[in-house]
Amino acid sequence: MERKELREKAMKLPLLPGVYIMKNSRDEIIYIGKAKALKNRVSQYFGSQKHHPEKVRQMVYHVDHFEYILCSSEFEALVLECSLIKQHQPKYNILLKDDKGYCYIRISNEAWRKISFTMQKADDDAEYLGPYMSAWYARNAVDGALKIFGLPTCRKVFPKDCGKGRPCLNYFIKQCCAPCSGKVSQEDYAERVKAAVDFLKKGDGTSIKRMTEQMNAAAENLDFELAARLRDRINAIKKITQKQQVVATTLPEQDVICLMTEKEDAAFAVLRFAEGRLYDKEDFLLKECVQEEQDGDLRAEFIKRYYAMRGTPPPYITLDEPPEDEELLAEWLSELRGKKVRFVYPHKGERQKILEMCRQNAAERLAQSHGHLGYELSALDELAGLLGLPEPPEFIESYDISNLMGSENVAGMVVFRNGRPYKSAYRRFAIKGFVGQDDYASMQEVLTRRFEEYLKNKDSGEGFGQLPDLILLDGGKGQVSAVRPVLEKFGLDIPLYGMVKDGHHRTRAITDEGTEIAITAKRQAFTLVSSIQDEVHRFAIGYHRTARKKHTMSSALTDIDGIGTGRARALLSYFKTLKRIREADIEELLRVPGMTRPAAEAVYRCFHSAQENADENPD
Repeated sequence: MERKELREKAMKLPLLPGVYIMKNSRDEIIYIGKAKALKNRVSQYFGSQKHHPEKVRQMVYHVDHFEYILCSSEFEALVLECSLIKQHQPKYNILLKDDKGYCYIRISNEAWRKISFTMQKADDDAEYLGPYMSAWYARNAVDGALKIFGLPTCRKVFPKDCGKGRPCLNYFIKQCCAPCSGKVSQEDYAERVKAAVDFLKKGDGTSIKRMTEQMNAAAENLDFELAARLRDRINAIKKITQKQQVVATTLPEQDVICLMTEKEDAAFAVLRFAEGRLYDKEDFLLKECVQEEQDGDLRAEFIKRYYAMRGTPPPYITLDEPPEDEELLAEWLSELRGKKVRFVYPHKGERQKILEMCRQNAAERLAQSHGHLGYELSALDELAGLLGLPEPPEFIESYDISNLMGSENVAGMVVFRNGRPYKSAYRRFAIKGFVGQDDYASMQEVLTRRFEEYLKNKDSGEGFGQLPDLILLDGGKGQVSAVRPVLEKFGLDIPLYGMVKDGHHRTRAITDEGTEIAITAKRQAFTLVSSIQDEVHRFAIGYHRTARKKHTMSSALTDIDGIGTGRARALLSYFKTLKRIREADIEELLRVPGMTRPAAEAVYRCFHSAQENADENPD
């Protein structure tokens, strides 16, 4: 069908809840959705495509016809939608890859046994612990056991490789007993493996209790060497446990879910807690995901797909923001569980700290896919939230003015791209419109010149031809008020803020023309803004010092007969430093554009006469 026909058909749908099923020309299901009012929802697809994301436009392009199923309530439509998506796996729905499978901990059956993680249980003589549903948990358990009991993680084969090489770094940081060095007996190694297996089977609490009893018995029998080894293992277990305290909680069983987005991509992180401990961690990268309206819609789609895949939800689901259809989702999850399920949105306390950890995991997953670091993306996301920006600012431009009592008045512009300095885009400005000190007028001139360059280069989309997502000025409300008319003059709607410092010259807030926004409580955003303010200040000061130095050198040259401002600049441009000018002979000086022989001889005499006088009259 043509889109016009599809829209006409959609306009005839009832204003009732239901599920709609989009199909292509081969009668394949490509998208399934639910609606509170079918007519309103489905007709939106076949109207104007201007506000639809690219993936939605592609889906609509491939729709040949659609079907629908009326439901008695919106909740019934939600349940049916989840069931149909799980059954048909349509191309344009958000689908999560279920790579969960049973995994095991393997203990090899040989003289020098090894402990390792494996995804499959082989038909061999090895001992297997498991199965485990969480590969993350099993891997961490193996890593912890190997470190605590000093067992090797390398691929060396013992006893064949015993005594054939120097120990690796793990030996020197006391994480491996180094059987490769030949200093560990087979009996001692076997005892370590036995203790590690016991630790994996019974957990840290039971292992500590048993080893404490063994340590006390060894001390009573005056076997202080064994008692010391057991003491070290107990301390190692406690150290590992202390590191896990950040992910331990006194809160009830819960899943924590966070979303991070960048352009058309999104990443979800899920931390799963039970019995006061993190027992599983998952993350999902969604490339060019369908994001029809806002992030709340994306969260709702993810929650439906995730729990349709994972099954029984916990009693609490902690989220960074409310999803769309919050009440319907909670009712559906409660039905899955057979008991009440609640959404939680913490803003302080232990839950909020865990939520922040989850957000960082989502940011790291998304950042890896884009080739940058997770903390950078997380900082940009925090900054966007503070300033009310629709999405994290990819390009940030920052400006600062530098002068000395109005002399050598200059400005520096630095650019941060994806949270890190983008030095090839840095620019310097010499203030030309007036003489004297006026930071407000200087800011106006610099931003005016910057956007005049934008108009000249906007077709290229590079350099000045690209507009920033955010402008930060080193200064307060006065600087913002001075620059706002410049943006209005050019018809630009770019977020504009000033960076305010405290009495110790440290960043304390961001301001617009009306209010200040404290950023010290948002650690990552605070670090980013402080870095931007320090960098633009450093860059502007550096340019001012260079300009002042050149002015001083130029003044020294203009005192020479025949050397005016133009020839002084030409000399400095050609030789770069006074030292090189001083060392040049007359023929070298004549190579400078615009230089005459009398002027070159005057320069040569000036510097060499001074040197000769110094040689004749030593101190």
